[in-house]
Amino acid sequence: MPLDSYRTLGRSGLRVSPLALGAMNFDDGSWGSGNETSFAILDRFREAGGNFVDTANIYSDGKSEEALGAYFARDPGARDRLVLATKFDANTHPGDPNAGGNGRKNIRRQVEDSLRRLNTDYVDLYWQHMWDRHTPVEETMSTLDDLVRAGKIRYVGASNTPAWAVAEATTIARLRGWEPFIALQVEYSLLRRTAEGEQFGVARALGLGVTPWSPLASGVLSGKYTRANSDPDDSRRAAYAAPHLTESTFALLDVLQRIAKELDTGVAAVALAWVRSRSEVTSTLIGARTLAQWDANAASLDVHLSREDLAELDGLTAPRLDYPAEVVDGMGIGFQQGGTTINGLSSDTFQRA
Repeated sequence: MPLDSYRTLGRSGLRVSPLALGAMNFDDGSWGSGNETSFAILDRFREAGGNFVDTANIYSDGKSEEALGAYFARDPGARDRLVLATKFDANTHPGDPNAGGNGRKNIRRQVEDSLRRLNTDYVDLYWQHMWDRHTPVEETMSTLDDLVRAGKIRYVGASNTPAWAVAEATTIARLRGWEPFIALQVEYSLLRRTAEGEQFGVARALGLGVTPWSPLASGVLSGKYTRANSDPDDSRRAAYAAPHLTESTFALLDVLQRIAKELDTGVAAVALAWVRSRSEVTSTLIGARTLAQWDANAASLDVHLSREDLAELDGLTAPRLDYPAEVVDGMGIGFQQGGTTINGLSSDTFQRA
């Protein structure tokens, strides 16, 4: 699949590439990539047809947005050709309760700050970075609708938000003629699959696009870890990787390495191809600090996993989903269908114990 094989994001006309470039690593070089490397990655991404770039106001204390703003200053024509996404919510002034969350005061301030750093007058996709338990959903959605009507943002999405809250916000927005969420950004990888329950369920029901973040589980599935190299380094990202480095993960890595060898590709490419295979996934977020990392991840577009490979990987990491998943997807099918086949789904006759 080429990078310029675009698809629409949720129930919208917004066309995005199957891989999105995550800019969390773009900063002044103190942690991630300096501008020279960041710009080279952006150029490589765009040359291949990539058009979806994702950041957040909180990444590197705003330096990620500033790096993108500097890129647009260098190449002004690039801005309109990209689908630019950023996020609001995180508290940017500790001690000030109104400097974070999804209330009108904070959203209004944060969008202006992001536009200034990004060197642009609009954002294509504005993500709610996290659910806010303290703010009425009507306040958040009406404020976002106002920003769409003012031309400051084009579309809105939700990240790190309970499925019930996504459903409530989207339904209220549609009923009131406000701009609804068009997409979800969720943590999803072979090692983090619980999104397959409620998050994927609400995405299917409401027609929302899904853009997974951390598809390589903080680098655990990048190929850098093996049974012979199982100790995380002392980097900031390694702290997130350490909890995953268990026997079950190394069993998964053994299979990924075998499949990668058979397909003459890398472990990261296989892990990303598995994520891309999920029908709910529209565009997968890829964060790269170097050109080599980007190239290794982009190679996943050329990987086509067989049904046998997909089934083997699925079986190694099948998640146990929250109630009522086991009841609805297990007993519930036979309970309702009585041994018949409906919409291609067959069942046994339910037998009471």
